[in-house]
Amino acid sequence: MRLWRRIVRDIKARQNVDAYAVALVVFVFAFLGLIGDILSDDLRWAALLSGVGLLVYRITLPGEMGTGQAAEFLHDRSVFDAVPPSALFGSARDVRVFAPSAVNLLSPANCEILRTSVLARRGGSLRVIILDPAEEDAVRIAARQLDESVEFQVQPLPAALDITLGRLGLMSKWKTEGTIEYRLFPYNPGYSLVLIDPDSPHGRIIVEFHAYRNRSTLSRMHLELTRERNERWYAYWVEQFTYLWEAAAKPELRRAPAEF
Repeated sequence: MRLWRRIVRDIKARQNVDAYAVALVVFVFAFLGLIGDILSDDLRWAALLSGVGLLVYRITLPGEMGTGQAAEFLHDRSVFDAVPPSALFGSARDVRVFAPSAVNLLSPANCEILRTSVLARRGGSLRVIILDPAEEDAVRIAARQLDESVEFQVQPLPAALDITLGRLGLMSKWKTEGTIEYRLFPYNPGYSLVLIDPDSPHGRIIVEFHAYRNRSTLSRMHLELTRERNERWYAYWVEQFTYLWEAAAKPELRRAPAEF
């Protein structure tokens, strides 16, 4: 079933059409060859050599083929200009987020979108993990990576954490059909995650890597994964969020800030 969905998707996107056309001809000729001498040897050899020739030709074009396929899942944050949060979360029932502060994702406008989509549905679920502001050493190191390594900084991490923590506290009191939970993690593992309906066949996972230096937060590379595209790594990142969630502390159990 996945094979047919991939073929249909490729044809709609006008990708690999030459390979599918030659494969179809080869399969038809092979079938006709099984039921009798309908085809001449010349036609059979022509079909076989066409397939081999196309295979060799495509092997010599790794850059061209790889670029088109990579463009489907390699992005920076500018892709959200084409796919706004209202479309991203519009039909979702299960959203899971891990980010050092998540202040951009959980902007007032996006929180309203989540309230009227995911959280408006019975059984809807929003789970968020951010850094624990009480882990001062971890926050200081994360700020060096996320703030000081950005050429055009917009807001410092500690202040962003305070904003998000206050926002999540207010959201957790909302009276909605869906549920919202948030937890606090003790350090930054170097990536952010957004999982949208990860347990469903049409789920999506966005993995953003923080790297060492960026011109801005918008220029950070991220991967967009689906179960159909790569089941192994899709399952890997679903599991990563599960590990983070289990290791993160509930707000009421967070470590108290050190007193000086």
